[in-house]
Amino acid sequence: MLAEIKGLNEECGIFGIWGHEEAAQITYYGLHSLQHRGQEGAGIVVAHQGMLQGHKGLGLVTEVFSNGELQSLKGAAAIGHVRYSTAGGGGYENVQPLLFRSQTGSIALAHNGNLVNALDLKMQLEEQGSIFQTTSDTEVFAHLIRRSHAPTLKEQIKEALTYVEGAFAFLLLTETELYVALDPHGFRPLSIGRLGSAYVVASETCAFDVVGAAYEREVEPGELIIISAEGMHSERFAPAQARSICSMEYIYFARPDSNVDGINIHTARKNLGKRLALEAPVEADIVTGVPDSSISVAIGYAEATGIPYELGLIKNRYVGRTFIQPSQSLREQGVKMKLSPVRGVVAGKRVVMVDDSIVRGTTSKRIVAMLREAGATEVHVRISSPPITHPCFYGIDTSTREELIASKHTVEEIRQIIGADSLAFLSQEGLLEAIGRSPHLPLRGQCMACFTGNYPTNIGKARSSLMSTK
Repeated sequence: MLAEIKGLNEECGIFGIWGHEEAAQITYYGLHSLQHRGQEGAGIVVAHQGMLQGHKGLGLVTEVFSNGELQSLKGAAAIGHVRYSTAGGGGYENVQPLLFRSQTGSIALAHNGNLVNALDLKMQLEEQGSIFQTTSDTEVFAHLIRRSHAPTLKEQIKEALTYVEGAFAFLLLTETELYVALDPHGFRPLSIGRLGSAYVVASETCAFDVVGAAYEREVEPGELIIISAEGMHSERFAPAQARSICSMEYIYFARPDSNVDGINIHTARKNLGKRLALEAPVEADIVTGVPDSSISVAIGYAEATGIPYELGLIKNRYVGRTFIQPSQSLREQGVKMKLSPVRGVVAGKRVVMVDDSIVRGTTSKRIVAMLREAGATEVHVRISSPPITHPCFYGIDTSTREELIASKHTVEEIRQIIGADSLAFLSQEGLLEAIGRSPHLPLRGQCMACFTGNYPTNIGKARSSLMSTK
C-alpha cells in the first residue's frame, strides 16, 4: 500500500497465543501476516518457567528477528506487536510489547489504537509520583494498573480499563495468564481462534489462516477475556456500546483475505466499487486500481460498468523503507519509487483510476500526472470513500484538519488540484450500504468520524479522572 506516502497509516497489529510449545515462532508468522498494519517496529514477549522475556527492535518483522532471536524465546505463551507510530512518536523505547517488571510480578502490554485521554491521565499520574520511560500512551495503562488498590490483577485491569477512553485493543501477558480487552465501542478489529488446543488472538483473521488456526469469534466491545491453564473465561469491564468499528478497515487497512465484524474485506471492497459505479459512471476505455487496497474496488467498478479492468499501475515491492520519508518534499518522489504506470496499457486510453481515499492530495496528483505522461488521454478519478474532512483520534495517522485537502476544498477544487478530468467520491450512504450495514442491526455499526466529524467519544475533554485518594 501507499500508506507511508499518503499520510494514512494504521497504528499497529497485535497477535497473541496461549498453550503452544512454539509460541514465539507462531507469533512471528502471525506478525508477518499483520505487517501491513505497521512497519516501524516489531516485538515478541514470551512467558516461560515463571518469567517473561522478549525481544523487539526497529524495522520489519524479518529484520528485527533476523539473527536467531526467536530461538532464545522459549515458552508456551506469547504476545507480539507490529507498530506504526501515531501517539507518542517513534523510537526504540516505544516499540511494543512494553515489558514491566516489579516485585509483585511482570506484565507485558501490546496495544492497538489510541487513548484520547492519555495526556490528561499522564499528567495526573506524574503528579502522584509516576515516572514514565516512554512517550507511548500504552504505558499510561500500565501505570493505572500498578496504582490500583484492587485485590487481584484482574480487578486492577478492569479498574484501569474504566479510566482510559478512546480506541484500544489490549493484550496483556503475565507469567500465568493472557488478558484480552476491547474498548466499549469496538473501534479496532480483534478476533479469537484455536490452533489445536491453543488459543490465538489477532487483529485480523488473515493471521489465523497463515498460522493454521481456526476462527472462533470476535472479541466483543467492553469484553475482558482471561486465558490461562484453566481455559478461557469471559467477563465485562463495561457495558457494550453500539459498535463503531473504523470504516477505514474496510476501505483501506485490512487485508482482503480478512473478515472484520463478519464481513469479508475483498467482498466489501468489490461492493464499494459497484456502488461507486452506480453513483459516478463515466465513459472510459479501461479501469485500473491503485495497488493494493483499491484493486478489489476497481474490479467491482469494472464489473458493474462493463469497462475492462486492466493492470495500469504496478507497485514496486522492493523499494526500501528508507525512501519513504515524512517530509512533504520527498512524498512525490516516493510515489515514483513505489508506483509505475504500464505505458502499453494506458497509452491512448481514457482511464478510470480507482483509489481508496484522498488525504493531502499529493499522491493523487502525482499518479494522475504519471498516467498522463504514460499517454492516457483522459484520467477520471473515483474514490471508494467519502471525502476525509476530519482527523482521526482513534489510532489512525491522518493529518491535522488543516492538512486534509477535503476539509478546505470542494470536490471540483480538488479535481483541479490533482489534474483529473473528473473526480467523484463515494457517498456516506453508499459506503454503509455497500459494506452491508443494516438498520436492523443497530449494535453493529461503524465509526464515520473522519467523514462526518461526529466522534463516538468525547474528544474535546477527557471524562476520566483518577481519584486523588489513590
